[in-house]
Amino acid sequence: MTTFAEGDRNGRQCASHEPKLWEAMTKASRQKRQRGMGPTQEIVRHWQFTEPRDRMAHLVRDATRVVTRALQLRLARYGVSVGHWHFLRILWQLEPVTQRELSRRAGVMESTTSAALKSMEKLGYIKRLQDPGDRKSVTVSLTTEGRRLKGVLVPLAEEVNHMALGSSAEGDIEATRRVLLSMIENAAKDEADFAEAGHTMPSTRDIRANFANSLVARRSVQH
Repeated sequence: MTTFAEGDRNGRQCASHEPKLWEAMTKASRQKRQRGMGPTQEIVRHWQFTEPRDRMAHLVRDATRVVTRALQLRLARYGVSVGHWHFLRILWQLEPVTQRELSRRAGVMESTTSAALKSMEKLGYIKRLQDPGDRKSVTVSLTTEGRRLKGVLVPLAEEVNHMALGSSAEGDIEATRRVLLSMIENAAKDEADFAEAGHTMPSTRDIRANFANSLVARRSVQH
């Protein structure tokens, strides 16, 4: 079985077989840095000049990326990561809440939630209490410092929202909201249809296992 490290080496070896392409990519990346073109400017260029009619899903993703980046720039002044922000935002609304429910609401794997909460606990933002009757059940609540951060960080998020909307007309904002809500509702129905057919969202571990198995299957066919 090919390991991820071996795959990475193979990728580098393939790249080394095409030195001209590799040099061109490196040169282009260096030129962008020299021009001061950051990630957000590259996204703007993509939509203005490269692929102005790219798919709507890509536009939503890129809009999320640039707004998240703007928020992170502001959160960094207080030593808070965007990952921690997402959990704090849920806790400000729902605490106390179980770790499993927090993970579900954040839309991430429980292992990801556990790692983030461990870090947040060390920073003094939250505290976790294990249920004596069920060791797998952990309740998460905010500390005084975690609650205090709401008054500091929420205005930053509001500032980003105001910045991103800029001088957009109220009618355009409401139309955009309706379209995005419609997309969410359509996706929710689509996911429900998949679940009814017996298809559920695989875990990261399952995806990696399936990927590894597919590599083994392809190699066996080739040999």
